[in-house]
Amino acid sequence: MHIPDGYLSPPVLGVAGAAGLAAVVAASRRASGAMEESRVPLMGVMGAFVFAAQMINFPVAAGASGHLLGSALLAITLGAAPAMVVMTAILAIQALLFQDGGVLALGANVLNMAVAGVAAAAWAWRLLGGGGRRRLAAFAAGMLGALVAACLALAELGASGIRIPPGALAAALGIFALGAALEGVITAAVLAALERLQPALLDPRQPAARPLLSGLLLASLLLATGGFLAASALPDGLEHLAETLGIAGLERPLLASPLPDYEAPWLSAPALQKAAAGLLGLAAAAALCWAAGKWIARWRNA
Repeated sequence: MHIPDGYLSPPVLGVAGAAGLAAVVAASRRASGAMEESRVPLMGVMGAFVFAAQMINFPVAAGASGHLLGSALLAITLGAAPAMVVMTAILAIQALLFQDGGVLALGANVLNMAVAGVAAAAWAWRLLGGGGRRRLAAFAAGMLGALVAACLALAELGASGIRIPPGALAAALGIFALGAALEGVITAAVLAALERLQPALLDPRQPAARPLLSGLLLASLLLATGGFLAASALPDGLEHLAETLGIAGLERPLLASPLPDYEAPWLSAPALQKAAAGLLGLAAAAALCWAAGKWIARWRNA
C-alpha cells in the first residue's frame, strides 16, 4: 500500500503532500490539547508495535499478500489525533531508512494511511464502539481504515494518468477488501489481548500499565527480529497491481536507502540482515514516536 516514487504525477504529489502536511499539523495541535503526558510512553510503544507488525506480510489471494496497516489500532488506543502523528512517524522511517514508500510520495502515503485511514477507523470506532459491540467495532474500524487508504491510493494512481482496466481494478479491489477484512480480524484480536493486560486501556486519563508496555515491547521485538521467518514473499496488493499493469518499471527512488528491503547489507548472513534491520527500525520508530509525544505534551504545557 506504500506508493513508491515515480508512480504519481507532480500535481498529484503536490496536492496530496500539502493536504497531508496540513492535516498532520492540525492533528498535532489537536493532540496537544487532548492527550495526557502520562500516555506518551504508549505512543512510543504502539508506534514500535505497528512498525514491527507492518513488516510481516501474509498471503491474501491471487498471488498477492497484505500486512497489518495499524491505523485502527492506533486510533482506538491513542485517539485519532495522536494516531495520525504516530503513523506519520512510522511512514517517514519506512521511506527514509527502508525505501518502503517513496520520499517524494511520502505526503501521499501520509494522506492515505496516517490521515484518511486513521480518520475512517476512528469514525467507525466512535459509531459502533459503545456497549457490548467493541469487537465488532474494532473489526469495522480496521477494515474501513484499510479500505479507505487503499481506495485513495488507487484514485491517486488514476489521477496521475495510470489507466487501470476494469478487470485489473476489480481484482485489486478484491485483494484490498480481503486484506482489509484480515486487518479487521487482527485489530479485534490484538485489542482484546491488550485489554486483558490493561482493562482501562481506552481511558485517556489512565497511564499505560507496565504489563501492557512490557507485553507490547516483547511482541514488537519478536515481530521485528524474527517475524520475517513466517512472512510471505508475495508482492503486496499495490505491487501486484503494478506488475499486472506493467508499471513497476516507473519506480524511481529519490534517495538510496541505508537498509533497502529491510536488510542490513553490511552483515553476511541473510537472517542477521533481516533481524538487524528490524531491530534498528524498531528502535527508530519507538524513539521518534516517543519524541513526538513529548513534543506534543510540551506544546500543551506551553
